[in-house]
Amino acid sequence: MNNSLLVVPIPFEPTVFGVTLNMHLILEYLAFFIAFRYYIILRKKKGDAISSENRLSIIIGAVFGALLLSRLVAFLENPTLHFEQGLLFNLNNKTIMGGLFGGLLGVELAKKIIGEQRSSGDLFTLPILLGIIIGRLGCFLAGVKEFTYGKETSFFMGMDLGDGVTRHPIALYEILFLSVLLIVIKKLQKNNALPTNGDYFKLFMVSYFVFRFAVEFLKPNQFYILGLSSIQILCLICFLYYHKFIVQGIVYARKKLHVL
Repeated sequence: MNNSLLVVPIPFEPTVFGVTLNMHLILEYLAFFIAFRYYIILRKKKGDAISSENRLSIIIGAVFGALLLSRLVAFLENPTLHFEQGLLFNLNNKTIMGGLFGGLLGVELAKKIIGEQRSSGDLFTLPILLGIIIGRLGCFLAGVKEFTYGKETSFFMGMDLGDGVTRHPIALYEILFLSVLLIVIKKLQKNNALPTNGDYFKLFMVSYFVFRFAVEFLKPNQFYILGLSSIQILCLICFLYYHKFIVQGIVYARKKLHVL
């Protein structure tokens, strides 16, 4: 018997007028739409030091970088298996981790090409967070059809995600974490707690990649390099990329603890 959230059968695939709805795909598209609308609202409300032309170039860079690396990292999660599954599968197979880091690299490349020196990430932070939360709801409703499920567990939050095994609901853990992170960053922005030079986006990236590095140990990964999954290796690359911000954060935290 499923013991999933709100007694909703997982995977949740409602039928409307004889058509079975792919809730994961619907929520994925909804995530893009709502996140972009939220971005437009924030840009109008807070203003943007970057011109519309340069902002468009930055978005295009982010999109192409995300498209490329999201699929490459997804392929590297289990290259032997994915190679056998063929080109069409791999074109549709993607991971948000690769998308985020690929989007970051695409943005930096676009900014170098157009000569834009100002930080562009802070305005994207909250919309990205909201979009991932909505998308992860779709992953949760897809159950074991999406590789966002965990290992078998007796933990009180364990759920039957559609295969008769009580597993860690990784997607739900992520939704809870990201919801808290969204609230924290929104409060920090409201209080102007950090400089507006991309620090909010850096905080999001580092926090999320730390979470994903840890939660990967709860997933039934089958392909490892040096005992780590491809996602965890990408996390380490991200930490190296943001090492200055991480060091600054550690120094700041130590000073605060010393004062206390």
